[in-house]
Amino acid sequence: MFENLSLERKAEMWKAIRGSIWLFFGFLIVTQQVLAKGYLYQFDRWVKHLKRHTFHGLSSHMLLAVDDLGLRGFTATVLIISALLIGWRFRSWRPFNLSVLSLLLLNGVVGLSKLAFHRVKPRLANDLLHTSGLSYPSGHAANALLTWGLLAYLIFRYTQKEPFVGMRLDWPVGIITLSVCIVSLMRDTHWFSDLLGGLLLGGSLLVFVIAVDRAVPSAKQPS
Repeated sequence: MFENLSLERKAEMWKAIRGSIWLFFGFLIVTQQVLAKGYLYQFDRWVKHLKRHTFHGLSSHMLLAVDDLGLRGFTATVLIISALLIGWRFRSWRPFNLSVLSLLLLNGVVGLSKLAFHRVKPRLANDLLHTSGLSYPSGHAANALLTWGLLAYLIFRYTQKEPFVGMRLDWPVGIITLSVCIVSLMRDTHWFSDLLGGLLLGGSLLVFVIAVDRAVPSAKQPS
């Protein structure tokens, strides 16, 4: 099935597959802790009762702006437009196809997980499952890591020119994702385990999309 792949590309594919499996296994562990009300569930309660500063005016708008970096509509728009521009530059539909695949996986897997657990958000005080909530896993955390991570990957794979040569794009992705998670905790919109589960699930999907890209060779894509 993978006879036409170079040894380097095949190695990258299997590395990505293993990474995706391990990250998904981590998501299952977090899920078990939430369902069984284990140590992570108890940590959620401790974080919930930490004293929070109340933000108003400009500071409140700034927090919302950071929170929007994990908003599906905004990030999906940035990703699709960027993918089309990269694809136009290299005469390839692959960046767009990978972006669409990632968004379908995000909405399907994360969305179905939310519907399966129906966890209530922390600001409503009671931590309840299988009711009317959509808190677990965090879509903001999963979305921030998956979409910004994929955009960084596309830039790395396709744009081998200044100012991107040698640039560590993982740092901006990490900072954006961590900022989105911190703001969610500050605004009391997610339990800590929601965010951790979202990061693991989003990371698993991101690495899976990378594995798909590595599994299918393309003459128009740099190695």
